[in-house]
Amino acid sequence: MNSQTYAGKARLLNPIDDDFLKKMAEDILFCQEVIRTILEDESLVVLESNSQQIIKNLQGRSVILDILCRAGNGKVINVEVQKEDNVDHQKRVRYHASCITANMTDTSSKFKDIPDLCIIYISKSDFFKEGKTVYHIDRIIRETGTIVENGLQEIYVNASNKDGSNTSKLMTIFTESNAYDDVLFPVTSKRKRYFKEDQKGVAEMCAIMDEIREEGREEGRLENKLEVAENLLKMGISLVKVVQATHLPPETVQTIADTLSIC
Repeated sequence: MNSQTYAGKARLLNPIDDDFLKKMAEDILFCQEVIRTILEDESLVVLESNSQQIIKNLQGRSVILDILCRAGNGKVINVEVQKEDNVDHQKRVRYHASCITANMTDTSSKFKDIPDLCIIYISKSDFFKEGKTVYHIDRIIRETGTIVENGLQEIYVNASNKDGSNTSKLMTIFTESNAYDDVLFPVTSKRKRYFKEDQKGVAEMCAIMDEIREEGREEGRLENKLEVAENLLKMGISLVKVVQATHLPPETVQTIADTLSIC
């Protein structure tokens, strides 16, 4: 694909798209602006943020997190953006929550010390079909209606319903190419313009599109190697020969063998 074609494709992207979001999320103030808006908390401070962080899972599929932040109050916040509607959104959130929790918890940690986690899941469609822009999912005791907390907060946001709220206005910027709001969302609007209209910004976006596609290919190759290693171990092939066949690190093959209870 030539550079001119790439540039044209880059200008068609919006924050709802993975490639575009990755570049937007490199600015911690953008992450903070989005989270403050959705949580309706202007005092919230994001201390650190990472975009497209990979969490490896040898027992199941690995995950690539769109945005993972740590707030000043100690809460971990994962912002996921899903443009497509061909996935089970709620189970996707459940899986992400389990992977993040396991990844940030030491084996010696007590359960009471596990950090609180908030997952903000942004979708283009309203898959709940209840006519709201934001859905807060609570854990409720069925028999009494009492809300109980376990440290996991789920918030679902969609771009389909226009209710005039600030979150709804932010979703318009996420999904519509010519939508900006420099008063309500100065950071988001400035970065979006840069990557859609500035020649240098468009060039950066083209580069990241290439990078993400290569990362996807590498991730696919790793998952294939892990699957091959697991199948070989199940067939009784020795650890040494599996390492030779897959070129995986010996400790990785040993971990798979441990999971399968193979000595």
